[in-house]
Amino acid sequence: MTALYIDADACPVKAEAERVATRHRVTMYLVSNGGLRMSQNPLVEVVIVPDGPDVADMWIADRCGPGDVVVTGDIPLAAKCVEAGARVLKHNGEALTAANIGNVLATRDLMTDLRAADPFRQGGGKGFTKADRSRFLEALERELRAAARG
Repeated sequence: MTALYIDADACPVKAEAERVATRHRVTMYLVSNGGLRMSQNPLVEVVIVPDGPDVADMWIADRCGPGDVVVTGDIPLAAKCVEAGARVLKHNGEALTAANIGNVLATRDLMTDLRAADPFRQGGGKGFTKADRSRFLEALERELRAAARG
């Protein structure tokens, strides 16, 4: 049975994911170390993990597998989930797969090194746009359909 796992800390698409999961009748796990409202939706399970580095990530990585979909912006978590056979999406709808996760991890590590080398570097990533939200909805729909087909 397909499950949808959401790395819910700082996830901008929780409501959208819930709508799609409900339409597909898929259990959705919102995993966080706190600060989430409980959902009235019987298909949504809010999982509050203890404080600590990567505890939510470990909870998801330990449970996801083939046929599941994971939504996260955390690249190391994404790599673990891809390795476990899950389908992985970033919040902007970008699919992370066995074919591209190595390059994505390498780019992440390079950017971390560049930021560490220049402590005065300002700014962050791009803002989250309506187009990102729309791409995410399309991608989640596609991934849940593919997961249901096996």
